[in-house]
Amino acid sequence: ICDIAINWAGGLHHAKKFEASGFCYVNDIVIGILELLKYHPRVLYIDIDIHHGDGVQEAFYLTDRVMTVSFHKYGNYFFPGTGDMYEVGAESGRYYCLNVPLRDGIDDQSYKHLFQPVINQVVDYYQPTCIVLQCGADSLGCDRLGCFNLSIRGHGECVEYVKSFNIPLLVLGGGGYTVRNVARCWTYETSLLVEEAISEELPYSEYFEYFAPDFTLHPDVSTRIENQNSRQYLDQIRQTIFENLKMLNHAPSVQIHDVPSDLLSYDRTDEPDPEERGSEENYSRPEAANEFYDGDHDNDKESDVEI
Repeated sequence: ICDIAINWAGGLHHAKKFEASGFCYVNDIVIGILELLKYHPRVLYIDIDIHHGDGVQEAFYLTDRVMTVSFHKYGNYFFPGTGDMYEVGAESGRYYCLNVPLRDGIDDQSYKHLFQPVINQVVDYYQPTCIVLQCGADSLGCDRLGCFNLSIRGHGECVEYVKSFNIPLLVLGGGGYTVRNVARCWTYETSLLVEEAISEELPYSEYFEYFAPDFTLHPDVSTRIENQNSRQYLDQIRQTIFENLKMLNHAPSVQIHDVPSDLLSYDRTDEPDPEERGSEENYSRPEAANEFYDGDHDNDKESDVEI
């Protein structure tokens, strides 16, 4: 058992119950959160991929056991087209779904201006006992499918800030289509999570040439895309989110109920494998001499039995 778990191969946040979507064929996030709910009363899901985490939102839209917070590009028919600020959940999950719709070109300073106050308020109101953080790297500048201007350090600041709450944390990968920068980003964020400083200069490996021409951990990934997220626009989003948070019940409780078994807690109730060694049951089981024969005349053994 550990306080932080990392799976950079995960974070497939678009897959739905009945369909694959957006390069995501199975929603490992939803499956993971369902397992966490067997042990944690409240799970907070945070998504910093440039695309809206629609599959996770859909799965938990009607419950207060999971709060979803997604920071993403919204508008101009950008995939998947969901994630409006007014999608807030329904029924028991009303106001437990927060969407932060952003415009093109957002930079480190603007992102931090919104991310840290929002997450701080969410943690204060919801008091999660576990956090799942999806770290899609397509929100970096220079991503082939992205239109944000985050640096690797700026992206990492989000991870470091979530870690600072000292709440059990599951960190996942996600999107990212300029592969060399994805590798840099998740390497850097791994170092932050394990609190191990690493060199700015990349060590030589068989993939060294992929990181030309600078061969560094933090290249300049800024683009010429104008930051369309004015301070007024960001403050308006923040104010709306804070108003929604005031509608929440602080730290919603969970009714007493049976907890489904997980994969590790199933008892062996089936027949033991006769080929498995070390089981006394395999040796104590009586076996009839003619068990595998149709009758007394169907016998290929040497026997003194008179027929």
